Amino acid sequence: MSMDTKAQLQQTRDRMGDLFTPNQVLGRIHTIGCVAVEITQRCNLDCTLCYLSEHSQQVKDIPLSEVFRRLDQALEHYGPGTPVQITGGDPTLRKHKELVQIVRYAADLGLYPAMFTNGIAASRPLLERLAAAGLKDVAFHVDTTQRREEYADELALNAVRSEYIERARGLGLMVIFNTTVHSGNFHHLPQLTQFFIDNADVVGLASFQLQAETGRGEWGSRDVCVSHESVKAQLDAAMGAALPWGVIQVGHHDCHSYMPTVVSNRKAFPLALDRKLFSDFLEDFQSLAWDRQKHGAFLGLIFLWELLKRPAWWLRAAKYVGNQGRRMGGAILRDRGRVRKLTFFVQNFMDANHLEQDRIDGCSFMVMTADGPVSMCKHNANRDEHILKPLEIKNEDGSVEVFEPLKWVSDTKRAKG
Repeated sequence: MSMDTKAQLQQTRDRMGDLFTPNQVLGRIHTIGCVAVEITQRCNLDCTLCYLSEHSQQVKDIPLSEVFRRLDQALEHYGPGTPVQITGGDPTLRKHKELVQIVRYAADLGLYPAMFTNGIAASRPLLERLAAAGLKDVAFHVDTTQRREEYADELALNAVRSEYIERARGLGLMVIFNTTVHSGNFHHLPQLTQFFIDNADVVGLASFQLQAETGRGEWGSRDVCVSHESVKAQLDAAMGAALPWGVIQVGHHDCHSYMPTVVSNRKAFPLALDRKLFSDFLEDFQSLAWDRQKHGAFLGLIFLWELLKRPAWWLRAAKYVGNQGRRMGGAILRDRGRVRKLTFFVQNFMDANHLEQDRIDGCSFMVMTADGPVSMCKHNANRDEHILKPLEIKNEDGSVEVFEPLKWVSDTKRAKG
């Protein structure tokens, strides 16, 4: 672990304050959960729940040099391997040549680039180009807030999800699905969860994002039936057992719930069952280089080597493997040894008019703005302050020009000039 990485982890611990508990991942093996870099404000949907601004469609794409500068800032603040979301609006609406350049730049910096899209324009050829440029993950946002025609409910949209899975299959990309949870699809969460389990050969993460009142959406704040706890209960129902929520903590406990599982024979089994075991593991193995960009088998060998150097862990590791074998062995045998990894994530976003400072301070999900990283919920609550702000862009010859984000402002200035 480099001195820079140690300093960045310490900065995270300082920021987390009382949230830096024994089972807190941030500050031990990660400096941040992810950093969003918005490369366009334009979108090709008009969702009933939307975090964009009323002005978003009139905002020009920020220059490539500014996108690159924000990626540089992500590296400077959080270090190599930081997951960066190439997002928007919908990033596929940016010129595809530029989108490929952005992904390649992020990958060359040693960041971990993911593209977040509604998938409409994310064709197979585009995904092939992006994978070749260094894209690691593609996150498709599909749900009933998007007014997609001909799909009556959340489960009918599995046809769209299946199409997107096939587009990404075989490209070496981890596929993520984001689902906004609201009262209209809440009752379908167990069946939707099973869909993700059934497709864990390609799908690596399913994120359930609770309805929040931000941006230009029509529906406002969520119904009382939709809460952080009730969504977790729906996932429990899908698994047929109470899951060990809270064993792994990423950021603020009121914001995120994280559940890594392994899937075999159409069943998902949680990986982290015991809070004490996990917190001890974090403490003793935090010096490992948890680099997501390395192949899983390679990381497994590194971990095995580190485990062999720690005799105090041999018995605990053997008990863990034995317990997991008893729980999962039958399913693995019936599935002919096939085991896949699938993580479930519950995100409890805040309404714009109900921000809580301790949750902002402990945020694991940042947006990189012209002025540095800002908590996602705070950014969405004050989006116009960031996206409408004129930017000073430095040219290669050292000169500086002002970029006016609003199209009508720049057009007016040109007319006057």
